[in-house]
Amino acid sequence: MIGFPLLLVPFAIYNMIAFLIQMDWATKLYRIPLKSGVIWEPTAGDAFIVFSLLMLMFEFIKSMRQGKSLVEHFLSLLLACGAAAEFVMVDPAKIMPGSAATPAGTSVFVVLIAICFVDLFAGFAASLRRARRAVVVDPMPAPHAERAARVEPARVEPMRAEPVRTDPFTRVEPTGAVRTEPAVAPVQKADP
Repeated sequence: MIGFPLLLVPFAIYNMIAFLIQMDWATKLYRIPLKSGVIWEPTAGDAFIVFSLLMLMFEFIKSMRQGKSLVEHFLSLLLACGAAAEFVMVDPAKIMPGSAATPAGTSVFVVLIAICFVDLFAGFAASLRRARRAVVVDPMPAPHAERAARVEPARVEPMRAEPVRTDPFTRVEPTGAVRTEPAVAPVQKADP
């Protein structure tokens, strides 16, 4: 199955906003007071970049799970190069005279282009790594050697060394002459 680059979605959304809607990317969406006393005001451009990064994450997950075909690499290349060309050459105000549309030459669009190129190069790197793992080298047989029947070597079972069992109550008699007298004279007590 051939999919399409998921970053095509943020690219299409950006173009719809740039060509159809009169919106500034610096429009503040919220006012969030922080514990430090600073008020953080994320803009529409910040939200768009976060959305684009989420789409990049899903693209990585898709690429790692099923891999990318050559067509998908080509579509990612086409998307990145097309976005870069649009950044350099297109001005919506010239295309739609009398419109106050947002131009394509904004820093939000540059970050989107950078995200597209990160997707492109990460896809190439993942494919090369996958291809490197798949390479199997079989040794070529000698041209004049005949194939002999394959003989399996005999299986030799290792011997288990078991400890020698000795009964602690068994008396072992020495071999040779049997003595009846003790070798040392018994100690006698002296009377006082």
